[in-house]
Amino acid sequence: MHSRQEAIGSKRHARAGRRCGAIACGTGMAIAVVTGVAGPPAMAQGRGAVVTAPGAGSSANIDYAGAQALSLPMAATPPPSLRDVLLGPLPQGSATGTPGGSPGRAGDGQLSPLTLAPPRALATADGGNAQPEEFGTAGQPYTTSRVNAQGDFTGRHYPYSAVGKLFFNIGSSTYLCSASLIKRGIVVTAAHCVANFGRQQFYSNWRFVPAYNNGKAPYGTWTAQTATVLTAYYNGSDPCAQTGVICQDDVALITLAPQSGVYAGTRTGWLGYGWNGYSYNGAGQVQIGQIGYPVALDSGALQERTDSQGFTAASLSNNTIIGSLQTGGSSGGPWTVNLGLQPVLAGTSFGSAADHNIVVGVTSWGYIDGSVKQQGASRFTTGNITVLLSAVCGATPAACS
Repeated sequence: MHSRQEAIGSKRHARAGRRCGAIACGTGMAIAVVTGVAGPPAMAQGRGAVVTAPGAGSSANIDYAGAQALSLPMAATPPPSLRDVLLGPLPQGSATGTPGGSPGRAGDGQLSPLTLAPPRALATADGGNAQPEEFGTAGQPYTTSRVNAQGDFTGRHYPYSAVGKLFFNIGSSTYLCSASLIKRGIVVTAAHCVANFGRQQFYSNWRFVPAYNNGKAPYGTWTAQTATVLTAYYNGSDPCAQTGVICQDDVALITLAPQSGVYAGTRTGWLGYGWNGYSYNGAGQVQIGQIGYPVALDSGALQERTDSQGFTAASLSNNTIIGSLQTGGSSGGPWTVNLGLQPVLAGTSFGSAADHNIVVGVTSWGYIDGSVKQQGASRFTTGNITVLLSAVCGATPAACS
């Protein structure tokens, strides 16, 4: 493990940038995987290749109360404003392929309640970078609110039950991100919540707490069996408009260990996932429902939801841009289309790409100027999410059944 200072924050990305050099160092789609195998991972090359390194070790020490939000990577170059998008033609990047999606499903709702220590007040500090991202100078409107309704633990129910806090260790310190289930035993999060970009360094001891609510774990806690990223992200060759921050493939998968033969998604349900612009229109625009646990909102104790129109920024590694109030701690939280329970129709019909609760990206970065109030995410494509799922489902088919 490198030092904590090397492991987190924007300085980490600047150092990685010196190693990588230009905006895009390469486009390989090999995969790096953390498992319970001891020793440092060996680098693999070629599409679909994997490497292994320690995952959840026996010395795991998760501090639920004192967990710090992993600093949200900060972009130095401002994203396009919504006014720019609406007043001129949206620049189009290269085609990524035919859009597609895989639906999720509700779980059986059986609880395994645990009481964890709620976050201490100090957890509201985001490494000095907890700047809100809301309607600001970019002119991009949104709404951010608690998921829970007044007097009701809404987050315990599907689809919100499939989203949770992700705790992990960097050295001996505990950090947190957000994550969501997209298969019975597979969690998706940001790659920067799993590995240090370009440093060939994984973090360790991930614990997923679905529907976390102010120190309560209604479905228990679930330990990582493996964690997987693309080798291009791991070795710093991923195409990035800003090295280590605005990247093409800031996506990771975590395979959870079952408990008594049962995976977390059996209880909580899991979200679907889409790729290559599922539910985006021809202008690269999309309506996003973002879910996460930002520490600057309710001290990171509650699940928060943001709804915003998003658009594709070809100049920013084809990332999707939304307006958002979320901050550090929201990293890795799902960006969904058609969020919520599907209605029963009479006298009308659904439009195109109508599957509900489909994850099309995860929270990746914000702009360093807090007045801009925008965040970005790597779009799910056949080059990242489907490659990663092919690897993890091939290794652990029961987690994907």
